[in-house]
Amino acid sequence: MGICNKVAGMIGIFVLVELLFSDAGDFSQKIQSLSGSELAMELDVLASRVIFPYTIMAVVLMGLALLILKANLPEIDPEDEVTATSEASKKKSIFDFTHLILGVVCLFMYVGVEVIAIDTIGLYGQYQGFDLNTSSKFGIYSLIALVVCYLVGILVMPKYISQKNALTVSAILGVIFTICALASNGGISIFFVVLLSFANTLMWPCIWPLALDKLGSFTKTASALLIMGIAGGAVLPLAYGALADVTNRQTAYIIMIPLYLYILYYAVKGHKVGKPV
Repeated sequence: MGICNKVAGMIGIFVLVELLFSDAGDFSQKIQSLSGSELAMELDVLASRVIFPYTIMAVVLMGLALLILKANLPEIDPEDEVTATSEASKKKSIFDFTHLILGVVCLFMYVGVEVIAIDTIGLYGQYQGFDLNTSSKFGIYSLIALVVCYLVGILVMPKYISQKNALTVSAILGVIFTICALASNGGISIFFVVLLSFANTLMWPCIWPLALDKLGSFTKTASALLIMGIAGGAVLPLAYGALADVTNRQTAYIIMIPLYLYILYYAVKGHKVGKPV
């Protein structure tokens, strides 16, 4: 599913850039000389281009929703699927599982760094001197890096490397690639931002099993709590943007270092804190 999601992302970027906004560079220069009603009219024309593709997406999503509604999916009872340990059975609340709460924070930070790495690379490319038509395609390279690492993960995890060790390596690579992106310029810096997506790929399938381990009957509720960690993809890019406003688009990537360090902490120690035995 992850591979299909990223391939769809590549197609989406290609459609938007090549078919709908192929003249984005010329348009950007044009509106710089406009103001008032003329500027508003040009922006309305630009916005109208996305109405048709978004209408298609809405229809497809409604169709998928109807298919899921009609699908005969079995109910999964975690009490039947997961045997609780004696210590876990004594817990009164989902919040009594410290390793889960730390895992929710870890997922929050992971989704944040993944979204920052992909969604900021286009504007960062312009900051590094690339033209709009070129930099707008950098997101495709990030998605390619994700797919490559997905394939690597399928081959090696968990047969040759455990989720714990894979998460540890991923976090260390994230720190290294961030420092390299901060310490370099031009295409080299862009290259390391692309590699951040490679480092991020295996974090999702690593964090989940570590956070849900030994939860017994609390597994279903814990899964819902982990899903809420996706909010990091909405909150942390805003923090990056705020930092970029007071510094610059390159320096703002420093915000990712403490995020990766927390993920590293969870991989090494956090996933064991308060876990039932």
